[in-house]
Amino acid sequence: YTITDVPPWYLCILLGIQHFLTAMGGLVAIPLILSKELCLQHDLLTQSHLISTIFFVSGICTLLQVLFGVRLPIIQGGTFAFLTPTLAMLSLPKWKCPAWTQNATLVNASSPEFIEVWQTRMREVQGAIIVASCFQIFVGFSGLIGFLMRFIGPLTIAPTITLVALPLFDSAGDEAGQHWGIAFMTISFIVLFSQYLKDVPVPLPSYQRGKKCHLSPVYLFQIFPVLLGLSLSWLLCYVLTVTDVLPADPTAYGHLARTDTRGDVLSQAPWFRLPYPGQWGVPTVSLAGIFGILAGVISSMLESVGDYYACARLSGAPPPPKHAISRGIGVEGIGCLLAGAWGTGNGTTSYSENVGALGITKV
Repeated sequence: YTITDVPPWYLCILLGIQHFLTAMGGLVAIPLILSKELCLQHDLLTQSHLISTIFFVSGICTLLQVLFGVRLPIIQGGTFAFLTPTLAMLSLPKWKCPAWTQNATLVNASSPEFIEVWQTRMREVQGAIIVASCFQIFVGFSGLIGFLMRFIGPLTIAPTITLVALPLFDSAGDEAGQHWGIAFMTISFIVLFSQYLKDVPVPLPSYQRGKKCHLSPVYLFQIFPVLLGLSLSWLLCYVLTVTDVLPADPTAYGHLARTDTRGDVLSQAPWFRLPYPGQWGVPTVSLAGIFGILAGVISSMLESVGDYYACARLSGAPPPPKHAISRGIGVEGIGCLLAGAWGTGNGTTSYSENVGALGITKV
C-alpha cells in the first residue's frame, strides 16, 4: 500500500493496533523509568494512571500531526530526549526522594503526605515542559526551522539520535534482563516474520460478489510482524504462567515474565478514567528545569526532521517541503504543551520505531 492507497477497514484496524503495539514499548517505558525519580516505584496504581495519560495525549498529538502538521503517517509519543534532562533535574538534592518512600512497607499511596511528595515533583517537570514547548512552537510556526535546515543533515541528525539514546541503554537492558530468554524470543519472532517469511503468503478465506467464497493469499508475516511476534510471546508467557514454570516468588529471576504479576492493579484501577489538564495540580516553573528541557526540545526537533524524511521515503511520498516540516515541528510543540498540561512527565515527538514499521510492513 502506497501513501495514497486505502486498505480495507478491517485491515486498517489491525494495522492500527500493530502501530500501537510498536509504540507501546516506548510509551510504557517512559512513565516506568520516571516513576523511581518521582518516588512512585511502590505505587503501581499511580504508575498506571501516568501510562494511561501518556497514551491519551499521544493519541491526540498523532491526530493533530497527521491532520494539520506534516501530514505524513507518523505516530507521536513520549520522547526519550526529554527523559535524560528530566532525570538529571530530579536527581538534584532538592528533589531527592525521602528515604521512607523507598520502603514499600512505609508507603501509603493514598496518604496526603505521599501524594504531595510525588505531585510536587511532577508539577515541577510539567512547568518546565510547558515553557520549553513554547520555544518549539515558535521555531516551527515562525519558519525558523526552514532556515536551520541548511545546517541539519545526516551528520547532525545521526549523532544526535545516538547520543539521546545512549544514556537509556541501562534501562533497556534492565527491562529485557528480567528474562533474557523471553526478550530474545520476541526479537527472533519479529526478525523471522519480517525478514525471512515476508514473501510467504497465507491463504485466508475471503468473499467477493463475483468469486463468492474463496481463498486469497495474504502476506500476513510482512504486514503484521510486530503484532504476531508480541502475541506469540505473550501467549507463551501465559502458558508458562498457568503451568507455574515461571517462578511465583517475586525475588526469583524471571518472575516479571509472568502475565499475572500486576493483576492487583487491574482490580484497583477504575474501568474508565479520563485524564485532564492540571490533574496533578498547578504546574510550577524553575529556570534550571526550563534550560534542561530546552536541550531535550532541540534534540527532539533534530530527530523529528530525520523522521519526516525517512517516513516520506518509506511510504512512497515525495520529500516534505520546508513549510510542511515547519508545520510539523510547530504541531509537535503544541503536543509537548498538551503533554505538559496533562501531566505525562514528558513531551511528544515522532516515533522512529513506527517509521521502521512502515519499512518492514510496506504499509
